[in-house]
Amino acid sequence: MGRWEPDARGRMARAALELYAERGYEQTTAADIADRAGVTERTFFRHFADKREVLFDGSSQLQAAVVASIAEADGGAPLDVACGAFVAAAPILEERRDHARRRAAVIAAHTSLQERELLKMSTLATAAADALRERGVRTPDAQVAAQTAVGLFGIGFERWVAADDGTSLAEQITRALADLRQLAGAPATSG
Repeated sequence: MGRWEPDARGRMARAALELYAERGYEQTTAADIADRAGVTERTFFRHFADKREVLFDGSSQLQAAVVASIAEADGGAPLDVACGAFVAAAPILEERRDHARRRAAVIAAHTSLQERELLKMSTLATAAADALRERGVRTPDAQVAAQTAVGLFGIGFERWVAADDGTSLAEQITRALADLRQLAGAPATSG
């Protein structure tokens, strides 16, 4: 593959997942990823700070979609707005289900990657809480709604990558919210 081929970033992400599955995360270097993707190591570092960031590419796109959806929501309870934002952002990930499954497996196998995932989710919750506050939601309520929505997104995501029944990520997030409402004794439908 020539070094001028398009979609270098995508090729590197695919190469990283392949190599992590073949060799393991610890045994794969940035140079290995670049070589497999048909780019130079210098090109790799122009796109990613390190080999771990290949796995978290796209998190800023998800965060932007969630924040925009919260800002554009017509109204409703803060939890419904926040969960609705994750449901609205789900198609970003749904297009890459196989990638999401392989990525989840790599992250589950490495504590340092799990820590990075938690940091990304915490950043996402903070951004969602800020967006809710900009809508006039009180700080404690915004924090609870955002943290809960991120938790429900995580549960929905885990169910989605494990399922083979064709259920969408959006449906899994919605089911997780319904489960929470049932646990709390609240109506299963959202506002």
